[in-house]
Amino acid sequence: MPTGLATYERQAAAIAREVRLLRQEASPPAVRSAVQLAGDLGLALDPRQRYVLTTAARDILLLCARQTGKSTVAGILALHQAVYVPGSLVLVVSPSERQSKRLLRTVRRHYGAVRALAPAVTEGQLTLELRNGSEIHALPGSEATLRGFADVDLLILDEAARIADALYSSVRPMLAISRGMLVGLSTPFGRRGWFHREWDDGGPSWHRAKVTAWDCPRISREWLEQERARIGSWWFEQEFECVFKDAIDSFFRGEDIEAAIDPDVRPLFGGSHAA
Repeated sequence: MPTGLATYERQAAAIAREVRLLRQEASPPAVRSAVQLAGDLGLALDPRQRYVLTTAARDILLLCARQTGKSTVAGILALHQAVYVPGSLVLVVSPSERQSKRLLRTVRRHYGAVRALAPAVTEGQLTLELRNGSEIHALPGSEATLRGFADVDLLILDEAARIADALYSSVRPMLAISRGMLVGLSTPFGRRGWFHREWDDGGPSWHRAKVTAWDCPRISREWLEQERARIGSWWFEQEFECVFKDAIDSFFRGEDIEAAIDPDVRPLFGGSHAA
């Protein structure tokens, strides 16, 4: 008999949990802004992070040095979308599965503080599915793994400068119906590729935020000077000062090539000109 009583008690506790969840879903949590969510998580935002979380732009480029908090901002955006907008689809895409999992790990770490607002159905290394219908998926930068997704509400491209142009072109249609947000975050990776092109000449629709290591109060200036001496100016300017550099083995500098181009000179081959 005691065994039977214990079984009934467990069943009653499970039913009580389900009732609490159903009541919670019937009364969704009061919407908090992304900045307020960051405060609830105990995160101290710098002005640039706060601005990214409040911009109305649908296309955002974050050109940031390492350790300046770009992954934290992307994680807050993903978590806010999933928790406070039921039924949202959020994709985190990186050049490799390892990188995608790392950003989702940041999301899951913060999710623990707001779990009661939107309980999880599935919580794995590559997927976080919530009872409110929202999903966050971490995917490697492979066209084959992305083709099945549509109506994406938030698309995060991590290490964006290293994501191939073809893949970038293939994921943009996922936002066509949903009018979702695209966030590309990266350090520079040379004067090439879609990230450099959109940053340099992508038009006014992009919100661009640049944060060098010098802008980050958490990184000491003394350490940065020591690092410049260790790795040299070329690497330092790219990794810490967010400068799009020519490939280290380039024979000509990009600015020299651009300076040699005269738009008034007619091409020798191609095109048509009146005689």
